Amino acid sequence: MNFMKTTMLLAALTALFMVMGYSLGGSGGAILALIVAAGMNLFTYWNADKIVLKMHNAVEVDAGSHPEFYSMVQNLAQRAQLPMPKVYIVDQAQPNAFATGRNPENSAVAATTGLLNMLSFEEIEGVMAHELGHVKNRDTLIMTMVATIAGAVSMLANFGLFFRDRSAGIAGLMAVLIAPFAAMIVQMAISRTREFGADKSAAEISGKPLALASALAKISGMAERTPNPVAERNPAAAQLYIVPAGVRQMFSTHPATEDRIAALQEMSGGGSDHMSGRSNEVGDMSRLKKRSALDPR
Repeated sequence: MNFMKTTMLLAALTALFMVMGYSLGGSGGAILALIVAAGMNLFTYWNADKIVLKMHNAVEVDAGSHPEFYSMVQNLAQRAQLPMPKVYIVDQAQPNAFATGRNPENSAVAATTGLLNMLSFEEIEGVMAHELGHVKNRDTLIMTMVATIAGAVSMLANFGLFFRDRSAGIAGLMAVLIAPFAAMIVQMAISRTREFGADKSAAEISGKPLALASALAKISGMAERTPNPVAERNPAAAQLYIVPAGVRQMFSTHPATEDRIAALQEMSGGGSDHMSGRSNEVGDMSRLKKRSALDPR
């Protein structure tokens, strides 16, 4: 299903390019736009994950530089029976995380320093299990493609400004219509149920649904209050994150955090006595912060 949605997205982008090319340059412009769109589609499919990671200035880490964080992801990937993804840290105050990649064999997971600063070991484990849930459910292809394609669509309005001399009206029209069109792409491609699916997978992978519920409760409000430069430049990127990142309502793709927490509590039997990790204590955040997230020594 995600592959079919990706194909439809690429077809929609191609059609948009051709319409705009025809509007700006007649039949010759349409042919040129088709060639450009075909090249962009191929490039985006093979490189969308790299684009997303570069967009966030993500830094890859390994067992040598951040042993505990890397080992955590490695253990979770083994439990999920997934290939080991690449692991990244984003130097950003907003507490958040995301997964990217066109398939499990070419996947990556990332967490912000804000998230690693804020949560306990078990809560971070729940968050990373959620991101691996997206990988396991093969959500990452469509999520990554949407982030890059919608970003490209948003840039088309600026492209039209180069043709002011002969197409000032078209350029202005594009500026008015382009954001809703990009939002439509996001809303049509991304199902809100995928977050519930990733939460369920996270509970199965980590065995601690209440740790993820606790993480969601902690970071949701802070994420709303903390700026995210990437989401501000490209609102479609917000659908990548585990919680919404101050995204405009028309780009919203996440169910209410309260509903997700309630579903996780139901998976655990409705209890909340081990929400903060009273059972199966793995470690504390001070150890992770010193040796993993913030201090690579």
